[in-house]
Order: sequence, then structure tokens, then C-alpha cells
Amino acid sequence: MGKVAFVFSGQGAQYPGMGQSLWEGSAAVKEVFALADALRPGTSEQCFSGTAEELSVTENTQPCVYCVDLAAAVALKEAGVEPDFCAGFSLGEIAALTFSGVFSREEGFRFVCERARAMQRAGEKNPGAMAAVLKLTNEKVEELCGAFHKIWPVNYNCPGQLVVAGSPEQMDAFCEKVSEAGGRAKKLAVSGGFHTPFMKSAGEALEKALGAIELKEPGVPVYANATASPYEGDMGALLVRQVQSPVRWQETIEALLREGVDTFFECGPGRTLCGLIRKISKEARVYPVQDIASLQAALSDSMK
Repeated sequence: MGKVAFVFSGQGAQYPGMGQSLWEGSAAVKEVFALADALRPGTSEQCFSGTAEELSVTENTQPCVYCVDLAAAVALKEAGVEPDFCAGFSLGEIAALTFSGVFSREEGFRFVCERARAMQRAGEKNPGAMAAVLKLTNEKVEELCGAFHKIWPVNYNCPGQLVVAGSPEQMDAFCEKVSEAGGRAKKLAVSGGFHTPFMKSAGEALEKALGAIELKEPGVPVYANATASPYEGDMGALLVRQVQSPVRWQETIEALLREGVDTFFECGPGRTLCGLIRKISKEARVYPVQDIASLQAALSDSMK
């Protein structure tokens, strides 16, 4: 095995029951959920027993996914797996920063709760729409976005897949332009224009929240969504920028591959990031870790 990266799942990966088997099988995971329940009573109950509808509300989604992300990472560490690098997809970046020690666990959880509230409020104030664009180059999608006043490229996922966000009133017309250009646009079930200027008020709220937190230097390098390079310098400014700027995921994975990473563990619900990484590199080894069964499979297969 070469170098190892932990990558942390983002919003949209949630599902009812997530995290429960990890909680049942790991003392370290129990500590993660105990702290969450102490600070936000009912968090573990939402993860383990909440409905899909309940978990889809941003104010619930973010703290719950964050907990499962961090739970998977601490379960891996408990089993003896340590990363050389970390990265997280949007929300997952907060779990990555907490795991790396930039936030304490309490600070990270409080911050993710504030982030969830701020982004939900911003979404209610400026309703947004998002769509995944397939089968077109990034340059072509950027060109199509340029013809619309309030549509922006936001998630650079992998070759041939770029998510856009913006005004619901303009999204249908944008999707038609995608079809005319030979691509395919798939609308996403979200209510906010995340990673766009629509999140300006959320950024302002996070800037205020960060004023009370002393961010520490990361114990493990964490790659930032906004820059596709490690967090350094004014980390608070990068966190504020993150909610209003594109997620440069493909560039991040390519940078990690250049650093010698050949093994990726996706920490958190689902296996979306594993799929994206496979499309970026056919040689990379990728392992989802979301429950005890996948943890055990990852530990067994990665040692071969």
C-alpha cells in the first residue's frame, strides 16, 4: 500500500439507519455519538431511526452526516489505519478538519450545526436549484452557465460530471441548453443553491461563528474544496469561502494522486465518492466505510 487518504462524504449521502452498526461495534464511535447527543439531543436517534424526509432537512442532514463521517474515520483509526491526507466533499470537509485536529470534536460539532442552520436559512431566503450535467466538458458547461445571470458551476466531480446551481426560474432553460449541446442534465432534490453567491449570508454567519474558535494546525494535511490544495494560512477565511465557492473535487483527487496516494477510504454514508474517484483514476484502490460490514471488508481487502 502506498499513501492513504480518508475522504469524507457530503450532504446527499444520508439514509435512514446510517451509523448504527458502527455505533454497536466500536467504543470510539460511541464517544462520537455521545458528544453529539450531549450537544444536540436526539442526533443519534435521527441517524438510526429518522425518516428519509427528516434526514433530508439541511438542519438535520449536516450534523447527522458529520457524525457518521467522523464515526467511520475513528473506527478505521481504532482498527489501526491512519491517513496521510484527508479531504471532504463540502460538508465532509468539516469532519475532515475535525479528524485532523483543526477543530476539537466539540468545536467541530457546534460549527457544523451552525453551518447547517446558516445554509438552511440562506436557502429559504434565496431558494435555489441544482442539476448534474453529464457528457459535456467542464469548459462547455462553464460556457453554458455564462449565458445565464444566476446559474453557476459548483461541483467539479469527475470527468464528464459537473453540478450546477442557481435560480430555479432559470434552471429549466439551462437544462434545455445542455440537451441542445449533446449533454444530459439531471435535476437534484435540493432546495438551496449551495456553493453559489446565494450562500453569502451563510458565509457571514460562519465568519461570526469562527470568531470564537481558535483553529489549530492540522495534524494531517486537509485538502480544501475551494483551492484543491492543503489548508494553510487563514483557515477561517477558507471555511467561509467554501460555502460560496465551487467544490473542486476532481482537482483535489488528482492532487492527492500526485502526492502518491493510491488508497482511498470513503468515511461516511454511501459510496458516492468511491464512484467519483474510480472515474478519475482506474488504478486507485477505493473502499467505502459506512458500517461494520464495509469496515471489515475494507480492512481485509486493503491489506492484500
